[in-house]
Amino acid sequence: MTTLPLAAAVSPGLVSLLPFILIIVVFWFLLIRPNQKKQQAWQQMLRNLKTGDRITTSGGIRGVILNIKEDTIQLRIPPDNIKIEVVKSAIASVITPDEAAK
Repeated sequence: MTTLPLAAAVSPGLVSLLPFILIIVVFWFLLIRPNQKKQQAWQQMLRNLKTGDRITTSGGIRGVILNIKEDTIQLRIPPDNIKIEVVKSAIASVITPDEAAK
């Protein structure tokens, strides 16, 4: 009874697809998965917004939330206390009290 080497037991089609499968797995773990986690964290931040939070928009405007609607928020911008309305998707970050003290 003879035994076949391992390479002969695996089909040649599978061996030729192995590099492509490996590239897809690497892309998943290095690019797609971290981006999905970042997106989920951003959506969680938007859900946790409340009146009085200090925020920064993606355009660089910093202000305090006065009113929250379904898809927009009203901000008060210091030093002149100007009120503007922006869409929630424009919020880049919430400024914590520790960051505001700097």
